[in-house]
Amino acid sequence: MKNRVKNLLCVVATAVPIMAHAAGYPERSISWVVPYAAGGGTDVVARALANQMTEPLGQSVVVENKPGANTAIGASYIARAKPDGYTVGSADNATLALNQHLFPKLTYTPSTDFSFVGGLARFPYVLVVHPDFPVHTLDDLLKLAKEKQGAISYGSPGMGGPNHVAMELFQQRTGAKFLHVAYRGAAPVMQDLVAGQIQFSLIDTASSMPYIQSKRVRPIAVSTEARLSSLPDVPTFAEAGVPDFIAFSWQGMIAPKGTPEEAIARLNRELNKALDNPKVQETLSSMGVQATPTTPEAFEAFVKQQDALWGEVIKKAGIVLE
Repeated sequence: MKNRVKNLLCVVATAVPIMAHAAGYPERSISWVVPYAAGGGTDVVARALANQMTEPLGQSVVVENKPGANTAIGASYIARAKPDGYTVGSADNATLALNQHLFPKLTYTPSTDFSFVGGLARFPYVLVVHPDFPVHTLDDLLKLAKEKQGAISYGSPGMGGPNHVAMELFQQRTGAKFLHVAYRGAAPVMQDLVAGQIQFSLIDTASSMPYIQSKRVRPIAVSTEARLSSLPDVPTFAEAGVPDFIAFSWQGMIAPKGTPEEAIARLNRELNKALDNPKVQETLSSMGVQATPTTPEAFEAFVKQQDALWGEVIKKAGIVLE
């Protein structure tokens, strides 16, 4: 009996500090890892949200950039961090739905190394062409592709990235063949497109909108379910004759596997509030980016669906990265 009482007291004594810790979360600053360089769309979104979440959390949310290896460097850092709620990070298509199918060896496992906090945003894609390129509709592009037999070039922000893989899906759905030119980021893609070095690109609106507005490139179609409010006159791929083609870059927040449920719940609550904030909405809207608040469970389910979709596309395309 004495031993039972002693054991019970030990359990209570251990539980009290844990409960007190959970109730006081967060007690220090939180590190938000961004697996891309500073200044890009992912970084801008993270910093806007981090700033908005700081006051309600009562602690600073500090963005740290850890770019490289198609987001694998940043993702690996998050996976190995202590699961105490003080390290979170941005994760996108590449991090959670592409890399495991692209790299023979990966330093993290998306399905087992992370806790899912919630959705952040999605970056719609628009197919844009050089103004002098004799293509004004998607049908024009597909007809020209058949004539040129793989000679028409398009640029993407990187080999094996979401844009490249999306274009592989487009080619698989239509039977068209294009010449892929991989760049290091969206900015050089747009620069070479304007210069006429490539003919077109399927690129996110955040990167292409300034060029569209200044008429340095011409939008042909958007690969979203419905037309974009920022480009109301541009048809969807379905409207332009290519049904069942939906592609966009998406992002969510992750944490190391084993992060306390209380911390996940608090982070999700404040993240969703921040995504609904008018200032944040204005920042996202100016970039052509759409907020995607979700529950942790809904984000995890979405990731599984995307993993299955893009894994099949990559396998069929035979893309392998070292």
